[in-house]
Amino acid sequence: MGFFKKIEKIEEKSPEEPSTELDDLRRAIETARITKAVSELASRELERLERMDPAIPEYTIGVSYLEFLLSLPWQNLTDDSLDMARAEKILELQHYGLKPVKERILEYLAVKTLCNLNDFNILVVDDEEIARTNLEYVLRKEGHQVSTAVNGQDALNKLRQKEFELILTDLKMEKMDGIQLLEATKQIAPHTEIVMITGYATVNSAVDALKKGAAHYLPKPIDLEELRSTVRQIREKKRCLQVTRSPILCFSGPPGTGKTSIGKSIAEALGRKFVRISLAGLRDEAELRGHRRTYVGSMPGRIMTEIRRIGVRNPVFMLDELDKIGQDFRGDPASVLLEILDPEQNGRFLDHYLDVPFDLSSVMFIATANVVERLPSPLLDRLEVIPFPGYTEKEKRAIARQYLVPRQLREHGLKNRNVEFLDGAISRIIMDYTLEAGLRNFEREIATVCRKLARLCLQSENDCSPIVVDEKLIEKLLGPRRFTHEIAEAGHRVGVATGLVWTEFGGEIIFIEATRMKGTQQLILTGSLGEIIRESAQTALSYIRSHARDFSLDPDFFEGSDIHVHIPSGAVPKDGPSAGVTIALALISLLTRKPARRDVALSGEFTLSGRLLPVSGIREKVLAAQRAGVKTIIFPEANKIDIDDLDADVREGVELIVAGDIFSISNRVLIQDSVT
Repeated sequence: MGFFKKIEKIEEKSPEEPSTELDDLRRAIETARITKAVSELASRELERLERMDPAIPEYTIGVSYLEFLLSLPWQNLTDDSLDMARAEKILELQHYGLKPVKERILEYLAVKTLCNLNDFNILVVDDEEIARTNLEYVLRKEGHQVSTAVNGQDALNKLRQKEFELILTDLKMEKMDGIQLLEATKQIAPHTEIVMITGYATVNSAVDALKKGAAHYLPKPIDLEELRSTVRQIREKKRCLQVTRSPILCFSGPPGTGKTSIGKSIAEALGRKFVRISLAGLRDEAELRGHRRTYVGSMPGRIMTEIRRIGVRNPVFMLDELDKIGQDFRGDPASVLLEILDPEQNGRFLDHYLDVPFDLSSVMFIATANVVERLPSPLLDRLEVIPFPGYTEKEKRAIARQYLVPRQLREHGLKNRNVEFLDGAISRIIMDYTLEAGLRNFEREIATVCRKLARLCLQSENDCSPIVVDEKLIEKLLGPRRFTHEIAEAGHRVGVATGLVWTEFGGEIIFIEATRMKGTQQLILTGSLGEIIRESAQTALSYIRSHARDFSLDPDFFEGSDIHVHIPSGAVPKDGPSAGVTIALALISLLTRKPARRDVALSGEFTLSGRLLPVSGIREKVLAAQRAGVKTIIFPEANKIDIDDLDADVREGVELIVAGDIFSISNRVLIQDSVT
């Protein structure tokens, strides 16, 4: 009896609430700006819900899906601001330097502007002169560039001489009819759209023309409003294909160099909305592509969720920390990014929850990474990498003066307190309290000074005299200096050479120490060294043993001995070939008992024949040498082109030397008058 009572209750239940909800969805489908395919999908889903009991969980899942589907911006685009002067002004005001990045954005704007200004060329083909004349008159009034042809053969001749975006052709013509012209045009100019016009319209001829690539089919006599609408739609479609395909930029460089912040400036310069998601630690590919609706609690991916939240389908979309994506049993998120970031694929991106393609080709994706070498090769191939170099001391002073100090004074309530930072104080913070390629810690130290000044202002509230922040006040507020210029202050030592390496945090100074003791001909390597740097040490020792007489060494110097090579900061993993020449000089210094100059730094891959091969990160290494007080830097000869490209302020204060082999630099590094 309980079962039958339950059925009676269901039958007696008023259907007003679910029908109202479904009616709202039906009206939303009818009024939504969605494509035909999406409209058909939504209608089928709505019909399925109408046959479903609202009490079951699948009903709620279906309603949520339809609401998400209809809330996506299928047709909503932000009009790009194509004012070059305005964009350049925004980029210059908000970021100092970064010339290559700014030039790339302005080039992108220039291309979009030209695409918008290009004429829309139409070719009218008809063997009746009055028909050609009428169509030409109507289309020219719409602002199009129009040419005419008397038949198909004449049209092909003109098509070979000039590019047309659209051809309006009659179906029945002498010498070559419209279908033959259509087939020939697709061979010569596959991107040209063709609209068939005929007074003998049939279903079969229309289907045949559309199957062979015609964009539209118009019967005679022509409805002029339909003609204008058709041409307008084709023009908009072609303009979107030209204009909306965006580059996939990847900003790479050390932390704190402005990679993330310039993304907001790009969005502002373009007049677009800005979206940012962090990919650091992302391991589940479903977070990007979504979960299928068959799972309980399924959700769309983060890409589609952000697109829905922002309300347009062409934002500036920043994928932060791309090189820190994880991978485990839940899938490989980097593989999903291949589809998202490939201009040939993202026009039909398929989110598992959405289960219908969505066009991402108009999104301007910007990725950031500290080390692009960590990215999979297929993914890196889809990116246009723009390096963000570290800043020189001169650039840091200018950025602090124009951006950092005013911002921190404003945020700490000191804007109207007559606080003045002297250049010497800013330089003191840079040199003695920070040691980085970027600006993150530099701004933190400025913020620390401002907090302490704010406290001082409250303690002496009646004293309105100006506050001048000089070097002495910096030391009083921040305490003793945290970093010393160890190169300039250290003495020359036997078996210790100075090297330069490039890490994800910028350039770094390393010291390579070598010592010899009694033993059994072992080469001991310590300091958390990777396989490549271990091989470099083996190569350096083998070269020295095979050329012992050239260095005035006993050929049997290794017998009865062990040699230990150590690179300090043992907790930090180290690898790469650029330390090879530094290891070789440390060993030569040890074995010849000639001290190596501490203010001479080296970087280069070392070969078994004694040659120096080129290395990367020249600018970052030079800046690291400047910070440490190095006076002379030696690079491989093949890096001369990179050295010549350096700015004057990067080269300031250091002597840059190039060399091709070990012999040409040993006199520069080793002190020759040392007692052996």
